[in-house]
Amino acid sequence: MGEAGKTLDELNELASRAGKWLGLSAAAPERHTAAVVADRFEQITWRDTYEQSAGLRELAEELNERFDSSAASASTTDLLTDVFLAAYKVSPRLRERAEMDPSRLVNHQVITSLVESLEFAELRRETAGDPYAAAMAVLAQAAALRRMLEHSRDAQEETEQAKKARQDTEGAATAVGEALQQAADEADEDGTVPAPASDAVQQAIEAAEAAEAAARQAARAAVRALAAAAPGIRAAARNAAAKAAEAVREEATLMRAWGVGPGELERMPFDQRGRLAERLRTSRLAEWAELIGRFRQMAGGERARKVENAAGELVGVTLGNDLSRVIPSELANLGLPELRAVFAARYAAGELMLYDSQGEQTTGRGAIIACVDTSHSMYEAGPGGVTREAWAKACALALLDQARHAGRDFVGILFSAADKIQVFRFPADQPAGTARILDFAETFLGGGTSYQTPLTAASELLEEEFNDAARTRGDIVMLTDDDCGVTERWMRGWNDAKHLLGFRVFGVAIGAPRVAEADSVLDALCDNLRSIEDFTDVHAAADLFRVI
Repeated sequence: MGEAGKTLDELNELASRAGKWLGLSAAAPERHTAAVVADRFEQITWRDTYEQSAGLRELAEELNERFDSSAASASTTDLLTDVFLAAYKVSPRLRERAEMDPSRLVNHQVITSLVESLEFAELRRETAGDPYAAAMAVLAQAAALRRMLEHSRDAQEETEQAKKARQDTEGAATAVGEALQQAADEADEDGTVPAPASDAVQQAIEAAEAAEAAARQAARAAVRALAAAAPGIRAAARNAAAKAAEAVREEATLMRAWGVGPGELERMPFDQRGRLAERLRTSRLAEWAELIGRFRQMAGGERARKVENAAGELVGVTLGNDLSRVIPSELANLGLPELRAVFAARYAAGELMLYDSQGEQTTGRGAIIACVDTSHSMYEAGPGGVTREAWAKACALALLDQARHAGRDFVGILFSAADKIQVFRFPADQPAGTARILDFAETFLGGGTSYQTPLTAASELLEEEFNDAARTRGDIVMLTDDDCGVTERWMRGWNDAKHLLGFRVFGVAIGAPRVAEADSVLDALCDNLRSIEDFTDVHAAADLFRVI
C-alpha cells in the first residue's frame, strides 16, 4: 500500500492545528471600499450627480490614467465618492480603519484628514445637503487630490500588496479546509488516512502559515508607508478644504448678488446651474457682484423700515382716527370687552394714538422704470475702481427687486444716443428670469446721450399701463452722468403726460455734480434729484427705496 497513512486521531490533531484557518475560510470579515458611511439614497444622489457632471467624470478619468492597474483606478473613483459624500452629508461618519479594504487605506487617510480639518467644517456649511455645491467642492479640490495621490503612491502600492497578501492568506485557509475534507473522505474504515492525503493537509497548513507571515509583513509595510505619507496628506487636505470653501462661498455670494435664491437653485437642473454659474463668473459686471449684493441688501433694509400705508418716514406718535396707523397698544384694547366702548369713543373723537410720519410721499402703484445711461462716459471709474455703469446697474437691479417685492411691473431702459435704446420688460405676474436679468445688466450701447428718447419711451409705457389696467402713479428713475437739452415742444408734451398719469421722476447724477445743479435740464425734469460721487456708498440712494 506504500507509505503508511495517519490515523483519524492523528488527522484530528492536524485539524486542531488548522482550526484558525478553517474559521478564516468560513467567515472572513467584510471589508469596505468606501470610507464614508452612506445610505442608499445618498449613494443614488452621488450616482445622479456623477452622471450629470461632466467635470466629475473628466476628473475621474484623468486620475485613473495616472495609474496602470484597474484596482488603482477603482480606488480613485471610490475616493471621489468619499470626498463628495463627506461634503454632502450634514454629519459624515467614517468607518474604522480595521473595517476598510487594505487597498483603500490611502483613501481612508485622505478622507480622515479632510473631515478632521477646521477648513472642511467651514466648507460643509456651504455644501451640506446641496449636491451641486458638494460636486463643486470635489472639483475645487482636484489639484490637491492629485498631489495627495502622488504623494501617497508608495503607500498605495504597499496597501495593494497587503490586500494581495491577505487574499493569498484567505486562499490558503480555503485550501486547508479542502485538504482536511479530502483526507476525511479518503479515510479507511479503521480511521487510517492515506499518506498523500495527510501530507496534503500538512503542506496546506504550512502554506497558510507562510501566507499569514507574508500578510503580516505586508500589513506592517503598508502601515509604515501610510505613516510616512500622513503629514503630507494632512497638509494638502487642509489647503484643499480651504480652497474649496473659498470657491463655494464665492459662487454662493455671486448667486445671491444676482438675486438667485437657494430655492431657485435647488429646483435648477445641474447643467443649467453650472452654465449660470459660469456666465455669472464671466459677466461684464462679475467683479461688481459684491457692490450689487450690497445694493440689494440695503434696499431690502429700507423696505423693512417702511410703514405700510403711511405717508412718509416714521417720526413719532400723534392722535387721530386713521385705523391703518393705529399703534399696537391701542388695538390691544379691542381684546378687552370692557375697553371696546372706550376705543369707539376715542375713535369717534379722533383721539386714538397713531404712528406719525412726515417728509416723504406715498409709494407709487404703477410700473417702476429705470432709465440707465450707457454712453461711453459711463465707463469712467470713481473711488474704489467702481465704474459709473456698475453703480447705475446695481441701483437698477435693486429697483427691480423693489418692484418684484411690491407686485409692480419693472422696466429697464438702456439708452445713449437718440437712436440707441433697448427696453427690458419684467411684468410683475411673470418670473423675472435670471438670464433676462443678466442680459439687461450686461448690455452696453455706447455713444452719446439723449434724454428725450428714453423718457418718451418711459411715458409711453406708463400710458399703456394706464390704458390697459387703469394704473397711475408710476415711478421713473433717471440714472445718468451727462446733461443734454430737450426741445420746448417735447417738454410741453412731457409735462402733460406727467400731469395725466401722475408719475414721479427721480434723477441720479452719477459722478457729475454739474448735472444736478439747480439750472440743469435734469433738475427741470425731476421731482427729486441727487448727485452721487462716492460709488462705493450704496446708502447715498437709500431714501429712493423708502418712497418708490
